[in-house]
Amino acid sequence: MSDQPSGMVPTAGAEPDLAHHGDAEATEGLIDLAVNVRQAAPPAWLAGPIAATLTDLARYPDPTAARAAVAARHRRHPNEVLLTAGAAEGFVLIAQALRGVRRPVVVHPQFTEPEAALRAAGHPVERVLLDPADDFRLDPSRVPADSDLVMIGNPTNPTSVLHPAQTLAALARPGRVLVVDEAFADTTIASGHPGEPESLAERRDLPGLLVLRSLTKTWGLAGLRIGYLLGAPELLTRLAAVQPLWAVSTPALAAASACATAVAVQAERAIAADLAADRDHLVARLTDLPGVRVVGRPASAFVLLHLPGASAIRAALRERGWAVRRGDTFPGLGPDWLRVAVRDRNTTDAFIEVLRETMEA
Repeated sequence: MSDQPSGMVPTAGAEPDLAHHGDAEATEGLIDLAVNVRQAAPPAWLAGPIAATLTDLARYPDPTAARAAVAARHRRHPNEVLLTAGAAEGFVLIAQALRGVRRPVVVHPQFTEPEAALRAAGHPVERVLLDPADDFRLDPSRVPADSDLVMIGNPTNPTSVLHPAQTLAALARPGRVLVVDEAFADTTIASGHPGEPESLAERRDLPGLLVLRSLTKTWGLAGLRIGYLLGAPELLTRLAAVQPLWAVSTPALAAASACATAVAVQAERAIAADLAADRDHLVARLTDLPGVRVVGRPASAFVLLHLPGASAIRAALRERGWAVRRGDTFPGLGPDWLRVAVRDRNTTDAFIEVLRETMEA
């Protein structure tokens, strides 16, 4: 389009594989640095309520209590919460319910399911590609003023960039739906900030804001499928109208309630602090390797790195028993990018040595 701002890219031409995800990399027998799910077992206060539901599965799920618990956590009314079968279902609901949008824009590189869901619903998607030379920072002016649907992650998968809340808030305006994917918001931490820095989950003043959240990452519940949307009741009503009946199972509802308690939030903050220390260790070890470049300041449970020949190195790592996430399936990246999950320091040290040997081979 002739009126596109710099960096706007239509989805024509050769396309990355939007359906590829880290679980395809983490095949059995490999040490998994490809999937961004915390691998520790759920604590007793979470596992107990989930297990207790297994004796009462004859009744249909009732989301009332879980919706109220999630709403209380984010200082919202229950009608501002829509529970979903994982955050990924939220993208499908948005794509199906908002069929009247004219110019949807997805900010990349980011999680590919938002664009995949839009395209599956027949939407003509445009992309704003953030520049690694600028640490993947977002300039709101690069998003077309007439875009009526904008989707962005914060912190963003795979870049691990945490955009300032005020930068994202600048994208909100009447007549536009602004979707902020906060699936990894609970992994972030900042000195002097008691909660999740840069989260918009409690913002009720921004027109058209939808915030997606996931409970599967920090709590290792990817197989349970539980997430939710936060937004204005009239917008969520449109999404709920295209959601299947009883979309969220009773065990998943129990998890949602448990993860919204003060005990859970306190535990999340402690986990985020430990994660930050492990992430700093991973970044320091990576930057010691010649030719490896970590872009920007990672803020989440994964690190994106640029490494010439990364595609061949990824294959060689698999031969040595390690799975990392390829970068070329993310729009705006290419074959010289890899995403690596943050793990404990012993695992990181072992990985760095194998990576060093692989690069020198």
